[in-house]
Amino acid sequence: MQKKVFQLLVDNTSGVLSRISGLFSRRGYNIESITAGVTADPRFTRITIVASGDDEILEQIEKQVAKLVDVRDIKELKPEESVYRELILIKVRADAGQRQSIIAVSDIFRAKIIDVAPESLIIELTGNQQKIDAFIGLLDGYEILELARTGIAGLGRGIENITYIE
Repeated sequence: MQKKVFQLLVDNTSGVLSRISGLFSRRGYNIESITAGVTADPRFTRITIVASGDDEILEQIEKQVAKLVDVRDIKELKPEESVYRELILIKVRADAGQRQSIIAVSDIFRAKIIDVAPESLIIELTGNQQKIDAFIGLLDGYEILELARTGIAGLGRGIENITYIE
C-alpha cells in the first residue's frame, strides 16, 4: 500500500464534495485525508485528497475522479515537486508545573500557544506530516485532551503545472 496526493480543480457548486467522496465509497477506495477550499477565482474549488492503495487502485482513482462532470483538472502532487502542509490544534492538560515544559517543546517546533486555561493549553502547529507526527510524539508524556487535524493541503512548486481555466 502506498499513498498519493491528488489535487483537483472543480466547479464550486453545491454537492461537488459529496459526489467525489461518493465515488470513493462506492468503489471501496480509502481517503486518508481530504481538504477543500475556494480558489482565487470563486467559480472553482481546490480539493486535495490523500488516497492509499496499490498502483492499480491509485491509477483507477485518478481516472474515475477525472471523469466526474464537476472536475476540471486532476493531477498528482509528487512529494519532490510539491509543498504539503497540515494544520493541527491540540488541547493538552497542563497545570502550572507542566506549562513551561510544554511551551518549550512548542517553541522548538515553532508552534503557537493560542489558548491558555487554568488546566489546559491549546497549541496550533502547521507543517508537513512528519513534523506534526514528531510533535505529537514528544507530547506523549502529557494528556492530550483533544486533537484536530485538517489533512494535507498542497500546491505544486513553480509555475510549470498551473492549470488555467477560461
